[in-house]
Amino acid sequence: MSQPPRRSSGTLQGLRQQLPWPEDKPFRILSIDGGGIRGILPATMLSELESRYLGGRCVGDYFDMIAGTSTGGIIALGLSIGKTAKTILDLYDEHGDKVFPPARYNIFNIRKAWRWVQGTQQHRYDPEKLEGPLRDIFKSSKIGDAQRRLCIPSFDGFTEVNVFKTPHHRDYKMDWKEDMVTVAMATAAAPTYFPVYKNGQRMFADGGVWANNPVMIGLVDALVCYQLQRRQVHILSLGTGDAEIHFTEGQILHGGLWDWKEIIMSAMHLQSQNATGQAGLLIGRDQLIRLNAPQPSPGQKPIDLDDFARAKAELPAIARKLIDENGDLIRDRLLFGPAEPYPAMYGSRAGDLS
Repeated sequence: MSQPPRRSSGTLQGLRQQLPWPEDKPFRILSIDGGGIRGILPATMLSELESRYLGGRCVGDYFDMIAGTSTGGIIALGLSIGKTAKTILDLYDEHGDKVFPPARYNIFNIRKAWRWVQGTQQHRYDPEKLEGPLRDIFKSSKIGDAQRRLCIPSFDGFTEVNVFKTPHHRDYKMDWKEDMVTVAMATAAAPTYFPVYKNGQRMFADGGVWANNPVMIGLVDALVCYQLQRRQVHILSLGTGDAEIHFTEGQILHGGLWDWKEIIMSAMHLQSQNATGQAGLLIGRDQLIRLNAPQPSPGQKPIDLDDFARAKAELPAIARKLIDENGDLIRDRLLFGPAEPYPAMYGSRAGDLS
């Protein structure tokens, strides 16, 4: 059986033809990081914006583009079809402990130790516990049904980057038929937590490996697709809470594989830092609002990507405080009026039912 074609085989060899965009019209981007169950943080921030400033209306309706990775991709997909952030937050609250069941402690910590050993050999969690709730919320919706432009990172079986995109440009012919559940599972298939997501002959894994903070994915797409001046772009970038990772004594003295076993977390943190810096250089840091949980106090352990109990207990209050401090600025910069649904080039919204 032949392999599916590489996505890169259709790479455009010249400049993309830019579509017109009014000179006096801002282009608003919402970017949401990956972070497992810590998606409770951005979902709560967005839900607070809805209740405080939008009368409960879906906050996604106020953005021209939404970029989201992993858990942020799930939120982005939901917002793109008019699901409120509160609806998505309820999904986390209701199913979080089923998707990430805790390792119960006992006097000998046997179950905790066994999960660690098991995690060195195979993925930790059952993907069906995630896929079921996603099917409930997305049903048969496809990328082409989205009302908002989307950029959702993943990577595929060729170890090539893969960004699922709505058909907001005539060059974007590939993804509009994709089921939203497929895209959600593809972007959220975090290595060691879930297995590689298989869809027919295709295989996908979590976009957080290379673009946990997708702000540059969205910004570059906007700038190459539309006749925009850089200062027309305004961005709200939401983190899920991460921590600075300092060199350990073992890394300094030895530098072996064991000493660098947590390197993927360092890579995700550094990628996010770099993406924010690059986006700020392109449009001006004053036009990028970046909200994230504060760094853990010395000696405090960061919340793990699968720690539902701590995420639910600690992150909502942090989210509300961030909106207390920044909500008015977000309202004035980004929530001044609903954005128009984008004109689709392909799919049901374009009259193409093939």
